[in-house]
Amino acid sequence: MLQQTKGITLKVTNYSESSVVVQIYTEQLGLQSYLINGARKPKAKISVNMLQPFHLLDLVVYQKENNALQRIKEAQHTPVLKTIPLDIVKSSIALFLNEVLYKVLRHQSQDRHLFQFLEHAIIWLDEAEDGLANYHLIFLLKLSHYLGFKPAISKDPYFDLVEGRFSKQLPAHVYTLQEPYSSYLRDLANSSFSDCNNVRLKREDRSYLLQKLVDYYRLHTENFGELNSLYILEEIFS
Repeated sequence: MLQQTKGITLKVTNYSESSVVVQIYTEQLGLQSYLINGARKPKAKISVNMLQPFHLLDLVVYQKENNALQRIKEAQHTPVLKTIPLDIVKSSIALFLNEVLYKVLRHQSQDRHLFQFLEHAIIWLDEAEDGLANYHLIFLLKLSHYLGFKPAISKDPYFDLVEGRFSKQLPAHVYTLQEPYSSYLRDLANSSFSDCNNVRLKREDRSYLLQKLVDYYRLHTENFGELNSLYILEEIFS
């Protein structure tokens, strides 16, 4: 059965000499794996160059129940990203967030609201001219809402990463944020992409918060593992 859907490319794996398997999070069907024959050939109808991670696609796909590998009939970039592929800061952010998405969306079913958030966030990043230093932190905090572990915000001084909430007393484990970092987290959680630079952070504070947010995801996502792209992002903002 043919079906039209939007999608976000997450991972491409070589399948044979000229073919690939691409994992795409789709608006209508959730996470799907597609076999694309000949994608690595110079004149491919759907080329591997179209399948860059963190890029948005309009797709027409063949959908067969109980098939582990589906097929794509048509694919095109919508919209065509203009700055993310060319800007080293944006492309590094995209690489990092794409790796996070691949790890967390493996456990997600179809969710139109989640897809629309991701679509908006990708387009915003592509169109933004400045103010990107805290973008990835706000992205992770907003994404956690759709994954079911959004931090419960209050004015208490400690943030318990295990429980996902602020508390008046220091938790009896190391997965905790204390002041001033708990206040930074609260301010970031209340920020939008458009005002994400309003939270003023030193480089080392931003790096520490990012490490703690990665820990937060690791605590709340099965088999999250390590992030290979994390060090690249830290180098970009150092």
